[in-house]
Amino acid sequence: MQSTRLTLICHARTVAQKLSRFPTNEPVENQPLALEVLGKQFASATRLLCGPELRTRQTAEWFGAAPQVDEALRDCDWGRWHGQAIKDLQLSEAAALQAWINDPQVAPHGGESVWQLGERVAAWLHSLQATPGHVVAITHPFVVRAALTQAVQGAAFNAIDVEPLSVVELRFNGIWRLRLPGIDLAGAQ
Repeated sequence: MQSTRLTLICHARTVAQKLSRFPTNEPVENQPLALEVLGKQFASATRLLCGPELRTRQTAEWFGAAPQVDEALRDCDWGRWHGQAIKDLQLSEAAALQAWINDPQVAPHGGESVWQLGERVAAWLHSLQATPGHVVAITHPFVVRAALTQAVQGAAFNAIDVEPLSVVELRFNGIWRLRLPGIDLAGAQ
């Protein structure tokens, strides 16, 4: 039986991320890239997928192959919160923002709930089970979170492989959070 290998990569940084805003269809920041490093690192991938947004398509282009746009990899639908600063929502819609943070089935912004996003990503992961080979998918932080949640739910302890010299960063700010390091493009040149 052939296996499926999925590499999820979060798109490059955008201005909205720097400003703690819910995203729009903004481009990635203009930054120096080591294109040859990215292309070589994932050259053996069977398929290169990305979400439909500009930021995922731009990031995928850095990997040297023509990406296939997959609607299942689109960002969460933020409804009326698209482009809104989190700090502004903390003032204008504090209760709604807190409800959204506390309850994955709530979508006070009128878009997609975290639970709905998880269901969409679960269906996409299920569809990949019949796709042997290495799939590289350029997507969004919330889609990566949803995929990780699907992978480790239930018997999480036995669903996590830790390779030699792996680096896992946990940060505590009221709750423990897992931080996955990105690719240091500046240091790769």
